[in-house]
Amino acid sequence: MLSRQRYWGCPIPVVYCDDCGIVHEKKENLPVLLPTDVEFTGKGESPLTTSKEFMNATCPKCGKPAKREVDTMDTFVDSSWYFLRYTDNKNEEEAFDSDLANKWLPVDQYIGGVEHAILHLLYARWFVKAFYKMGMVNFREPFKNLLTQGMVLKDGTKMSKSKGNTVSPVEIIEEYGADTARLFVLFAAPPERDLEWSEQGVDGCFRFLNRVYRLVDELKDIVKEDTSFGEMTKEDKHMRFTVNTTLKKVTEDLSEKFGFNTAISALMELINEAYKYKELDTRNNAVLKECVETVIVILAPFAPHLGDELWSIIGKEGSVFSISWPKYDETALVQDEIEVVVQVNGKVRDKMNIPANTSKEDLEKLAMDNNKIKELVEGKTIVKIVGVPNKLVNIVVK
Repeated sequence: MLSRQRYWGCPIPVVYCDDCGIVHEKKENLPVLLPTDVEFTGKGESPLTTSKEFMNATCPKCGKPAKREVDTMDTFVDSSWYFLRYTDNKNEEEAFDSDLANKWLPVDQYIGGVEHAILHLLYARWFVKAFYKMGMVNFREPFKNLLTQGMVLKDGTKMSKSKGNTVSPVEIIEEYGADTARLFVLFAAPPERDLEWSEQGVDGCFRFLNRVYRLVDELKDIVKEDTSFGEMTKEDKHMRFTVNTTLKKVTEDLSEKFGFNTAISALMELINEAYKYKELDTRNNAVLKECVETVIVILAPFAPHLGDELWSIIGKEGSVFSISWPKYDETALVQDEIEVVVQVNGKVRDKMNIPANTSKEDLEKLAMDNNKIKELVEGKTIVKIVGVPNKLVNIVVK
């Protein structure tokens, strides 16, 4: 038995005496056996408190009545092997079956708050290393990868009940819906950074979701049509490029890193482009169909309720989560024209739309023939021209 606050690590049980204070049990009285007449009430306190025979002890120093310490282990120790028990939680003969633990573990990805980084993870690693030496598991580390998530702040201070600065998720959900709350938390900051709570940010995410809903609702009949791309204009190709570029970025952000905020940002940019494109007189319905379906699939992990609802609105059966994650069309990522930045002494002065893969020499010539650039460099000495195909031209003058 150990006193959690004062005697952590002490191997000798202690008792509390009104006259003598905290007293170690005498060696001749060891071991102190745990009682069997305990009740597991589930109220949070140690079950040992329900055993009067165990609780009521005799002071080893003065012989008067004393109370025995019942906090036998730190709470972090209790949670240091739960992941092993998950693999075999109905086993009544042993803590866990080694074959099952070795089959399912170690954990591929652990996500936890910064407070867990020292105590819980330290103990979990210690337990697994001990189990490994005992031959109970065949791995030395409990978790392959760790993501320490940031805290939620309000007015620059960590949210906590003790400070009374928490925001009730129930109120947010009742006013905006669960999807809005979820989207804001994922969009407001990278997962490893602290998140500053913002009512304006929540409202902005709510407006964005409504914007997506209006777009899908307006185009739902087009999406249900059996269409093909056919001959495509420059605008059609650009929209397809935007759709598939966004899908590629979101796929990489979600599969290679926890880039939730950047993935949502890319989705927002796609919605902006979709609103512009749908107003064109020459819009291609097949392109719109591809766009809407991609938007819904990308949105679903961040706003699952709305994702499923929109999936149903466009006439799809079942859940959006029952389909495989789509693959982007690599051919759509090849552009006929690209935008190239033109700089003068490192400062952006203009942008040009030129054929893709224009050579360095032609790129530099196009930049020098640009009327705006001509005015800027007139009367100045051109030191050098640096052209980077498909990216930029920088003209150095003095």
